[in-house]
Amino acid sequence: MSLIADTLLQYLPGKRKHTPSGWIGFNAVCCDDKRQRGGFIVNGGDAVSYHCFNCGFKCSWQPGRHISQKMNKFMRDLNIPDDVIAQLRLEALRLDENNTQSIRSIIPKFEPRALPQEARSFDEWKTFFQLTDENYKIPESFITVVDYLTKRKIDLNAYPFYYTNKIGFNNRIIIPFLYKGEIVGWTARAVKDASPKYLSEQQPGYVFNLDNQQDDREFVIVCEGPFDALSIDGCALLGAEIKDSQNWLLKQLGKELILVPDRDHEGPKTVERAIELGWSVSMPDWPDGVKDINDAVIKLGKLAALWLIVNSKEANNLKIQLRAKKWFKDIT
Repeated sequence: MSLIADTLLQYLPGKRKHTPSGWIGFNAVCCDDKRQRGGFIVNGGDAVSYHCFNCGFKCSWQPGRHISQKMNKFMRDLNIPDDVIAQLRLEALRLDENNTQSIRSIIPKFEPRALPQEARSFDEWKTFFQLTDENYKIPESFITVVDYLTKRKIDLNAYPFYYTNKIGFNNRIIIPFLYKGEIVGWTARAVKDASPKYLSEQQPGYVFNLDNQQDDREFVIVCEGPFDALSIDGCALLGAEIKDSQNWLLKQLGKELILVPDRDHEGPKTVERAIELGWSVSMPDWPDGVKDINDAVIKLGKLAALWLIVNSKEANNLKIQLRAKKWFKDIT
């Protein structure tokens, strides 16, 4: 364990509670909290994160980074002496100079990527149609794409969807992959029978919809597919595997991570990986005919689907494993 993580642990308030996912709860030191809404976690034995679920203050540190002003404030709130803080700042500088490879190796870097040719956002298409000659006919395929999203109860304003009339893509909804506001990839989902169903440009370690996770949320719902994520404002792994870099990105949010696995052959492996990483898992008793999050939103509405997910979440490893045996038993 790093000197910084070890020192912070020593100065945390004495009255604490521990969660199975690794969080340490206590009365937040950054505000007038009496309900143990302060959360502290050590990631990977070295990096640390603090999040106050009362006032929203948060800070973090990891090897390779200097101690930020927010982290410095947190240390002072913990009543760490100035000479000790100075020692920790020097330690952070030393680790930065050493360029700790074990941490840096899992931090993904995403390069900008171009969308398919002549792809425009829905807003751009709307403006284009308004400015064209009145005899111009809106492509039937564009109407089909919009109808597809509407039928799946996806808010057209919830995400910057794209469309292109180019052959090969004109029957697909294009979903850009955003990271810190930049387009770093995309997936194009066929809205009619087509093979392959998805055409994608995806960089390793990417987490879909990470940019849209709000600071005032206490948890992040994580699933596999982008439409499930968009249905409940969650994140998507874009596959069944939870990579180290994805876990790192998600844990930087400082929130409880709740996996909702796909109910298929790969689902049990995803659940076991989530347990290993200290995530919570939710396997709701969906109504008949519902196989995933988007189905639940279509049938029940967004609020009811969210309630089922949150009400079914479990952090205890043994209870998750027992629930998984029942939840996946009918998979053939």
